[in-house]
Amino acid sequence: MSDVLGQALLDYQLGNYTEDIITSTNISEDDVLPLSYLFRDLEEMPTIEKAALKKCNGKTLDVGCGAGSHSLILQKRGLEVTAMDVSKGACEVAKKRGVNEVLFGNVLELKNAKFDTLLLLMNGTGIFGKLAHVSDALMHLKTLLNKAGQILIDSSDLIYMYEEDETEQSENVDNVSANANDTPKGVWVPGDHYYGELTFTMKYKKIQTAPFSWLYLDENLFETAAIANGFNFEILERGNHYDYLARLTIAESNL
Repeated sequence: MSDVLGQALLDYQLGNYTEDIITSTNISEDDVLPLSYLFRDLEEMPTIEKAALKKCNGKTLDVGCGAGSHSLILQKRGLEVTAMDVSKGACEVAKKRGVNEVLFGNVLELKNAKFDTLLLLMNGTGIFGKLAHVSDALMHLKTLLNKAGQILIDSSDLIYMYEEDETEQSENVDNVSANANDTPKGVWVPGDHYYGELTFTMKYKKIQTAPFSWLYLDENLFETAAIANGFNFEILERGNHYDYLARLTIAESNL
């Protein structure tokens, strides 16, 4: 995959900023991701991110670190932090900005490491890709936790993207009642896959990623999956637009 994120972050870091990243999904039109936002400080961060950073403790892995903004804040608080990203350019920027330990790679392939906190922000459930992959991903993340460790992860319920008037029915959607998939009565969602499974592309200047899967997971399904895989699940914070911060800890029966 083209390192769109990495190239954009490097340009911004080196003073070559001329334009922003453009994102698009299978359910939305093009949207702008301002590069400046990826270099934000604590005051510019949303409530959910501030809450997550406040709850971090011990040896912490910042998954999908991007430009390293979260890692830098945690470092200043005295935590031992490893920043990790699948983007080589992002890893380079995080190092340039002063993150002490940066790891290039996919957390779902990481082995022989233990942490007290796994931090996954900016829709952390996205790395699961599809609903069918959630259990395997959670079981792997559990192997990276110390016994008293925690996963701090955020996501959003995208049901609001599918709310339609009944007169605007589509041939490619199904009517889901309040008892199915925990969606409100009268909401129309895809009939062939979970409505939080999106296909993303990112464009920057003349480069573009191949389409990739990105998962937004509603609270109820996430809690069910977490408990089924031996975790305790709690909501620490809710945002203003269907977003939330969850904390997962290993259930006593699984220690």
